[in-house]
Amino acid sequence: MAAYAPILLAIVYAMLMYAFSAWRTRRVLDAQSTPLRDPALRRLTDRMAHAMGVDHIPVAIYEIEPVNGLAAPDGRIFLTRGFLNRYRSGEVTAEELASVIAHELGHVALGHTRRRMIDFSGQNAVFVSLVALLLRAIPVIGPLIAVWLANLITTALAARLSRNDEYEADAWASALLLKSGIGTAPQKSLFAKLEHLTGMPMGAVPAWLLSHPRSAERIAAIEANEARWTTPNR
Repeated sequence: MAAYAPILLAIVYAMLMYAFSAWRTRRVLDAQSTPLRDPALRRLTDRMAHAMGVDHIPVAIYEIEPVNGLAAPDGRIFLTRGFLNRYRSGEVTAEELASVIAHELGHVALGHTRRRMIDFSGQNAVFVSLVALLLRAIPVIGPLIAVWLANLITTALAARLSRNDEYEADAWASALLLKSGIGTAPQKSLFAKLEHLTGMPMGAVPAWLLSHPRSAERIAAIEANEARWTTPNR
């Protein structure tokens, strides 16, 4: 039974981490967000809501400056204040921000948001297990080896899973944007300017470590989906 103790400890730790992470995320977002009130954006979200067959899409502004969008585990969508400021300065259009909202809705609909939180808890559990096991096998340097292994495994795996999630959410967003009559042009034009908006050139790190695919690759994937969806069956 003692041999299974590290594994059982890791499972309990992962469950506690997930519950704590969900609670902390909800508390931070509630404390630092305000409802979206922009009329033009609300009209676009209403069009997407109608296409989805729901009454409305809950969108709030997360009061931080970095340009980003995110989806909470409870299904709420957030745009950062920095993103909204870029829209108000004319650098981003309302339709482009609508494509961000559609993308985050894709993460919610496809279960990515909840799974990412579970993955984060699991990564911490892997670390705890490795430390416990290697501490027994290699008393002095075991924890150092555990840190190195955990970082290597979880970084590569998380980056790959996240890139797949982004492609899936892009495709889901494209379908919603087409169905709501907005189209994918704003989605593609936003990706074309995203590196400039965020100030983080995608070529600065190896592609296999990127949590998001390169913008050019995302645009190409959207166009490939459109071509496949619009080609008549023969």
